[in-house]
Amino acid sequence: MKRINGLRTKPLRVIPDERGRLFEMLRRDEPLFLKFGQVYCTAVQYGVVKGWHYHKRQVDNFVCVSGMIKLAVYDSRPRSSTRGVINEFFIGVHNPLLVQIPAGVYHGFKGLTQPEALVINISTEPYRRARPDEHRLPPHGTDIPYDWGGQDG
Repeated sequence: MKRINGLRTKPLRVIPDERGRLFEMLRRDEPLFLKFGQVYCTAVQYGVVKGWHYHKRQVDNFVCVSGMIKLAVYDSRPRSSTRGVINEFFIGVHNPLLVQIPAGVYHGFKGLTQPEALVINISTEPYRRARPDEHRLPPHGTDIPYDWGGQDG
């Protein structure tokens, strides 16, 4: 799979013991850290798609901490050498991974587990309620050549 320019991933090291488990998501002393804007948690119900959207300034750092999601990322940036490339990631409890999505790149995710999956986003910008940095397309439209459906067989 050709990686979208600027998109980075980090496998998360899970440390289990008799009390449970721990994993770090993002540290300010690692190369993946850019800056802090805010942290929020979003839930997605099984089979529901949240997307498509992109940010002009904000970089997102997604980690699924409960359940599983299918995260899809589409590069529509006019001057990008990876324009038109789609990357797909299955992340969550069975594949702990941080995915860093650069500004200008469309992304969305689909809940794969019942009743829901929980996603943490560590963004580089705080949410501006009066003027959100969020530019949306319908999840099942024709602007992005991607099918959210599942794989059979």
